[in-house]
Amino acid sequence: MLQEGAHGKWTVSSSDESAEENSDNEKPSTSSLLDTARGGTSGPQYPCSEARKAAHKRKASPLKLTDKSLSTEIPPSVKQRTSQEGLGWCLSSSDEEPEDQQKHARKETVKEEKHDAPKEQPLNLCKDDKLSENQKAEEYNETSSEAQDTWDLLNGGNPFRFFLTKVTGIEQSYNSGALHIKDILSPLFGTLVSSAQFNYCIDVGWLVRQYPQEFRKKPLLIVHGEKRESKAELLAQARPYENISFCQAKLDIAFGTHHTKMMLLLYEEGLRVVIHTSNLIAEDWHQKTQGIWLSPLYPRLPKGTTGSAGESETNFKSDLISYLMAYNSPTLKEWIDLIQEHDLSETRVYLLGSTPGRYQGNDKEKWGHLRLRKLLREHALSIPAQESWPLVGQFSSIGSMGADGSKWLCSEFQESLVAAGSRVTTFLKCDVPIHLVYPTVNNVRQSLEGYPAGGSLPYSIQTAQKQLWLHSYFHKWSAEVSGRTHAIPHIKTYMRLSPDFQKIAWFLVTSANLSKAAWGALEKNGSQLMIRSYELGVLFLPSAFGLDNGYFHVGGKKLPDRKDSATYFPVPYDLPPEQYGNQDQPWIWNIPYTDAPDTHGNMWVPS
Repeated sequence: MLQEGAHGKWTVSSSDESAEENSDNEKPSTSSLLDTARGGTSGPQYPCSEARKAAHKRKASPLKLTDKSLSTEIPPSVKQRTSQEGLGWCLSSSDEEPEDQQKHARKETVKEEKHDAPKEQPLNLCKDDKLSENQKAEEYNETSSEAQDTWDLLNGGNPFRFFLTKVTGIEQSYNSGALHIKDILSPLFGTLVSSAQFNYCIDVGWLVRQYPQEFRKKPLLIVHGEKRESKAELLAQARPYENISFCQAKLDIAFGTHHTKMMLLLYEEGLRVVIHTSNLIAEDWHQKTQGIWLSPLYPRLPKGTTGSAGESETNFKSDLISYLMAYNSPTLKEWIDLIQEHDLSETRVYLLGSTPGRYQGNDKEKWGHLRLRKLLREHALSIPAQESWPLVGQFSSIGSMGADGSKWLCSEFQESLVAAGSRVTTFLKCDVPIHLVYPTVNNVRQSLEGYPAGGSLPYSIQTAQKQLWLHSYFHKWSAEVSGRTHAIPHIKTYMRLSPDFQKIAWFLVTSANLSKAAWGALEKNGSQLMIRSYELGVLFLPSAFGLDNGYFHVGGKKLPDRKDSATYFPVPYDLPPEQYGNQDQPWIWNIPYTDAPDTHGNMWVPS
């Protein structure tokens, strides 16, 4: 079917049409597993999305950009139409029209190379090309100075307990204060007794190797949302490990995913909760920007303690138990009991989750964006003239938003994000600017990973073309403040700032992308909230950190003095965000990019 729009002309066969308009997340695909069964090895050896699978394929078989005078090797299905703006693609298997063929007289050649490294790699930001991509992603050996750095992290200096993951290939000073999964599972954090890993995409063998040798046989519960073939593959991965058990999250509403990313770590010394944004696969902990909230070490309560003992001012303990109870799984009862037995009173963040279902009455405000609305009304201060304070949303995927902003984004979702104080808001919501941060094609092309980084940004052409109005809200990814401009974000954050971008009314780090599936959508004239997916995040509010003025200051490149550290929040990207220019396009994973090479000298042809 021929389509035309802001991205140019292209055709999409009926098999490429997406029926999943409500699904923003990386839909699990088992076709790579079937390839493996047939003897193919290009795909990942665990269930993951079509976008991730394409990234694996291009890493294994990169398409080099060479300067030949004629295009003789480009299969028709991947030809890219050229224009002065460099926009527009053709995805059909039909030949191009004659007038278009003349434009290809000087077209670069697509050349598939299996293993040969190019002699020249334009914009090469990576220094470790001798290793395979998978080896590079898995390489992480902590030095003694880094171990000391990790120890210092645990002993103060970060009142928010908000961290980024370490990134390979950036200036080392920017990894100071960052964490790798091996750090989190290190004996420095506690003597592990057992653990539970809640996640979406899971490589079991890799996960086991992240635990220290002495902890690898401790009981490990994996909470997942896989079904049918994907579930069978996940269980097959774990057969060599007798200590691993599984809990399958129920997903009764179509197109829902178990997108939550959380660790529960039981130690001899107590309990720790980790809420983060990374899948349990090597590449998510290698060269991406990811976020982590790391709880304090929660001590065990004295025996015989009952009731609300060990609760925090933010109600974190009971909210976490409510979230776990929503799984309605006997397997999680043990962890619910363990949480009951520990003192979580030192927690200073609010828990914000989504669980699949249709909610009415009092339950309507338990989850999703209505939960955020409730928390902001009850605990965020109303600042004079706050109506003009802009919203910033930053994410790695986008669901179907509808025909225009009034359908969801600028109506119910925005109403939740602008809630503050107990008063009823009467101002026009359109007066509140919305800045949406999502990587451009050039952001991806110039990243440490190159085009394959786009495998974790599964925004499809089918969805994008139905909501071109949304792209006027888009802003580039830039993170000079954290040294991560070239580390493509998989973190998701939302916040409200002052007009000068110096003050923050609240900050949220979460697994939830910009979608109705993740945040929920009102039904039945607003009387019911429908959520498809499991999501989890933590909300930082100034009042919970003893700030009576109602805002955090935006932290700069220089770390604040420790005595002032609770007033400066470390936003991991640059503010104010820069709006897309006329030549900028949002990254869309399932169309080719062959006009310019990435940092490894490659092009992107997803099929």
